[in-house]
Amino acid sequence: MKKTSLPYRSLVAAALVAASAACTPIVEVRGNQPPPEQLAQVKIGTSTREDVQALLGTPSNITPFGEETWHYISAITEREAFFEPVIKERKVITVVFDRAGTVRAIDNRGLEDGKNVVPVARETPTAGKEITVLQQLMGNVGRFSKSPGADKK
Repeated sequence: MKKTSLPYRSLVAAALVAASAACTPIVEVRGNQPPPEQLAQVKIGTSTREDVQALLGTPSNITPFGEETWHYISAITEREAFFEPVIKERKVITVVFDRAGTVRAIDNRGLEDGKNVVPVARETPTAGKEITVLQQLMGNVGRFSKSPGADKK
């Protein structure tokens, strides 16, 4: 039986470590997820906008219409190598304020409450005609030349 050299074994060990590291999923945490103990301090009917911002921080989104509503959105995704990320956890905390700026309602939703949105495959037609790249190039031949007498002042 032939003995393998130390550099060869080191190279094989390094390749195995690199291969196992490549298969380790990459976990990404995005958004603003306030801790539950801070969320518990927000009281309906007594906490104000200033109280909520001091406890939970700046919201991810503020609804620009209707009642003033703050959303705290966070997501945890996992991705392996070059594959698409998979959403492992998503949380949306919604805080609704009344006109006086006092908390009126708090809602806590998770990934299971979400709905898939399927985009429509239709396309909106545009005005004009479609031409090929060759037609575009040939149509511009001679268009950008100077007109006679343009150099004279």
